[in-house]
Amino acid sequence: MNQLSNLVAQFEKLPEAQKIAGMSKAIGGFVKFTGFAGVTYEKMSPNEVIVSLPNKNEVQNHIGQLHAAAMILLAETATGMVVGMNVPDDRIMLVKSLNTKFVWRSTGAMKAIATLSQEQTEYILQTEKGEVLVPVTVLDETGAEPIKVEAIWAWIPKKKL
Repeated sequence: MNQLSNLVAQFEKLPEAQKIAGMSKAIGGFVKFTGFAGVTYEKMSPNEVIVSLPNKNEVQNHIGQLHAAAMILLAETATGMVVGMNVPDDRIMLVKSLNTKFVWRSTGAMKAIATLSQEQTEYILQTEKGEVLVPVTVLDETGAEPIKVEAIWAWIPKKKL
């Protein structure tokens, strides 16, 4: 287990609503931009992370939908967190690329679901320096997928001082 998975484990025994609120506050305090934007951490596991964002004024664009940057924030957060649940503490994670295609206009709140296979999680644990393509689906409140995102995350050993 690493620091992130240990943090998440602290909330596991709480009722669902308290668990989500606790994880969201704790992680949002550490990853400050997600806290500022209001990202909710609905599920955090080594194989799947689900994050969501309400369609509130602070993250809207000029036509009242989630801003493009907010949509990308969801995808980047979900993919980074699912990798982060697996990367050992002696390594540093870096997003290598986020390829985003805006397919159509979104409606309302959105959520991102990022997943890793068992083979991918084992690869992350066993490889000192590497990268992984993280599948992510970003859905609006109607269940449509208004953006398509391809995320590649890399990790390298921390330098010793």
